[in-house]
Formats: sequence, structure tokens, C-alpha cells
Amino acid sequence: MAAGDMASTRLGARRQHLRPLKRRGLVLLRLTAIVFAVLLFCEFLIYYLVIFRCSWPAVKTPADAGGLGTPEPVLRAMFLADPHLLGAVRGHWLDKLRREWQMERAFQTALWLLQPEVVFILGDIFDEGKWSSSQAWADDVGRFWKIFRHPPHVQLRAVAGNHDIGFHYQMNTYKIKRFEKVFNPERLFSWKGINFCVPGTQLPADCTGGPWLISCPCLSFVMVNSVALEGDGCDICSGAEAELLEISHRLNCSREQEHRPQECGDGQRLPASAPILLQHFPLYRRNDANCSGEDAAPPDEKYTPFKERYDALSQEASRKLLWWLRPRLVLSGHTHSACEVLHGAGVLEVSVPSFSWRNRNNPSFIMKL
Repeated sequence: MAAGDMASTRLGARRQHLRPLKRRGLVLLRLTAIVFAVLLFCEFLIYYLVIFRCSWPAVKTPADAGGLGTPEPVLRAMFLADPHLLGAVRGHWLDKLRREWQMERAFQTALWLLQPEVVFILGDIFDEGKWSSSQAWADDVGRFWKIFRHPPHVQLRAVAGNHDIGFHYQMNTYKIKRFEKVFNPERLFSWKGINFCVPGTQLPADCTGGPWLISCPCLSFVMVNSVALEGDGCDICSGAEAELLEISHRLNCSREQEHRPQECGDGQRLPASAPILLQHFPLYRRNDANCSGEDAAPPDEKYTPFKERYDALSQEASRKLLWWLRPRLVLSGHTHSACEVLHGAGVLEVSVPSFSWRNRNNPSFIMKL
């Protein structure tokens, strides 16, 4: 065989050998592209596609009803509950990584798309705050601020839950102060110059507009440490009740615009409109049997009786809150499921579902104006 023929044969053999390698390389490249596209969609883009469908509730204005005037801007508030950031004891690193990535992407996407002005977290921010050491607490707090980072113009407020400071028999002053050092301890605060709409509510004395829109010069929120409402006279419980009674006194004085009692003094007045109550434990109800919707408790849990002071506040504590504060709206967490309940003289309570995929397959949040 000639040398040229031998070289041609070797070259042809090499080409035949390279063809399968090229095919394998193309297949591997395609598989890599598919995997990357799936990860990009499932771990990033899906949050935008889902949350993009959310929108703020529509608020009718006097112009919509044929009237005149333009209402002031509404307050865009986002409420979420029970993130349960895992700690050092019960949290496996892979579980933490997965759940916290999901919460971070969902929260950051919601901030970017919806642009709320204030975010309220209704307790159980941490899963192991009731027993975590100082170092573990500091680590958990650092991860929290990474997940729930927000621009300076967005306020973030939180109330304590039983997993943050422990149930009544576990909580102590140290745990409460530790929580309040991270989150603003202010129990009563107001936003000025906002509109707030609660369908079917009576127009407060200092508000203007029609029954479709409440335009108040100020709106008050009361943040309640519901874990301390045990009613057994413990030092922390007595202090919490005394604080609520003081807030009740200030609110009652603010309602007396014309005939202000002498004991009210000349201090700064609060808005005369009824406050919004924010707490972790829901007000007393027997169960979730009357709750409906896709975020409600599953059928096998709806009829499970609630234990007072464990699943919900006691009847006595619930009556006190409604009588002392006379709220227009109550928002709570703890049950991990959504529910709407009417208390007393038609006071609406909304239970906010958990924000963690560890607690439910369809975590969510609530948007209110």
C-alpha cells in the first residue's frame, strides 16, 4: 500500500472517531442548556410570573361615584406571618438553604414588583428563638436581614411570636428585650395623611369622603405581644396589660374631640379613627371550620378544636382586646392558614397564612391598602 493511501486511511479513521465525540459534545451542551434554563425558570423567573399576577386592592374614589376631589395616596401595606427561619438545632443546612432561598426570592420579587411602603411580619420570624443561644440568635438575625433586606424608604415592623420568645412558660424578659433590640419595640404608631378602606365600616368622625373610602388624617396601628396575654398575673403579663390599658386610655381620649375629659390632659392626640390590631395569636375561635379559600386550612384540620392560650388567645383576653382597643381590623398569624372571622360587633379578623414552604405548599402574603 502506498504511503499516501495509508495517510488517507488514518485521516478518515480519525474523522470517523471525532464524529461521535462531536455528537456527544453537542448532546452535553444541549443538556447543560436545558438544565440551566429549567433552573433559571424554576428558581428565579417563576417568582416574577406568579407575583406579577398580584395587584393592590382597588379603592373607589369620590370621582368614581360621580363626586369631586382626588383622594390622598393610600398606604400600601404587605402582611406576612410565620417565616420560621430554621436555627442551629433543628435546621439541616440543605433545608435551610432551600427554604431561605425560596423566601428570599419571593420577598425580594414582591418588593420590586409591588413596592409596598411598609411590611408587617406577624410573629414566629425564627423557629428556635425560644431556646437559641446568643451566638445562634445573632446568626439567625443576620440571615433574616439578608433574606428580608429592603430599601430605606420601606419600613419593616414585626410582633413577637411563641417561637421568637417562647410560650408563656418559656418567655422571659431577656428574650423579649433581645427581640425588641432587633425589631422596633414601639407598640403604638401612626401614619399621617393616608387613606384606608374597610368595606361596610362606619365613617370615623375625623375622616372625610363617602362610605366607599375612608380618608383620615392619621391611622393608628397597635402591635400586641399576644404571648403575654396569659391572664395569670405574671410580671410580664401584668406589664403587657398595663401597657395596653394606657394605649386604650390614649385612644379613648382621642375619640373625645369636642368634650375632652380633664384626665386626658393636653398631650399629643392620636387619630380619632379606630386602630388596626396586629398580633401573632388569633383572637379566640373554636376552629377553622368556617374558613374557606385556597389558603385556608386543609379539610382534615379545619374541625380540630383550638386550645385557648395555645392555638388562639383565651376568650377573656380576646374580649379585653376588643373592649379596650375597639379596633376596626385585626390581623394575626400562628395558624399557618388564612381565615376571615367576624368578632363582636362586626370586627373583622384576618389570619395571614405562613410565608414558608416548610409549613405549607402554597405560602403567601396579604396586601392591604
